[in-house]
Amino acid sequence: MKVVAVGGGHGTAVSLRALKIVSPDVTGVVSVADDGGSTGRLRAMLHVAAVGDLRKCLGALADPDNPLTASFEHRFHVGELSGHAVGNLLLVGLIDATGNLEESVRAVAQVMGVTGTIVPASCEGVELLATTEEGPTRGQSKVARSSSIRRISLEPANAAAPIVAVETIERADVVLIGPGSLFTSVLAACVVPGITQALAGTKAKKIYVANLRAQVPETEGFTLQDHLDALERHGVVADVVLVDEHSSFAHDSCNVTTHVRDLATSNGLMHDVQKLASAVLEEVRR
Repeated sequence: MKVVAVGGGHGTAVSLRALKIVSPDVTGVVSVADDGGSTGRLRAMLHVAAVGDLRKCLGALADPDNPLTASFEHRFHVGELSGHAVGNLLLVGLIDATGNLEESVRAVAQVMGVTGTIVPASCEGVELLATTEEGPTRGQSKVARSSSIRRISLEPANAAAPIVAVETIERADVVLIGPGSLFTSVLAACVVPGITQALAGTKAKKIYVANLRAQVPETEGFTLQDHLDALERHGVVADVVLVDEHSSFAHDSCNVTTHVRDLATSNGLMHDVQKLASAVLEEVRR
């Protein structure tokens, strides 16, 4: 069974860990639009694609006994390196040396013993743009601090998606969309034109994993239907929605088949990997 997770950040890393339980044939299609923190500093300095979300997702599928995996998330705390993660520096170093984003990700995945595939959603770094009621906003960090977002897009608008990302989505059996920041992680990956077209054309079951709560201010006041409407405005239509039974959206109604399950960790702060894997398997069997 071919399974794919689309998005970015911690949410997609959790999805990948869950899908790794479901099938060994797992692929993460990951946004490269981030411009905050260590990633933003490296982008500004070296003019490379955002690597922070790629780092998190590589770690999710990496061999846990690999020495590099153990240090990949380590951050320096002194001097000019303060705040930078080892994984970020390794990835940008390879990209700067080779000029090839996809090859650099593949090289790191091989060294880390990654089970499955991690591929950037676009062949180059992109900048996130948003249309809000207050006016246009540019840059992922600023968009994340915006409210009343109506639509997002990318610059360059014609950013190409890697062929492997498009073909993997088209041939998938299951595509997991979310959880994660709706506009700045999930849709940031989905609105790459080739990814949007692949999601529209695939015969895979597309499962949207709802967040546990609204994200302030990005989706403050959003209902579950508001999330789905935002996806649909950008050409992404889910077949089924998974919602945690204790989340703020558990009692919301929407126009897509919704299954309410126990999906969160005991502290309720994030999705539980094993519970999410079980829920995906149940959807496959339906």
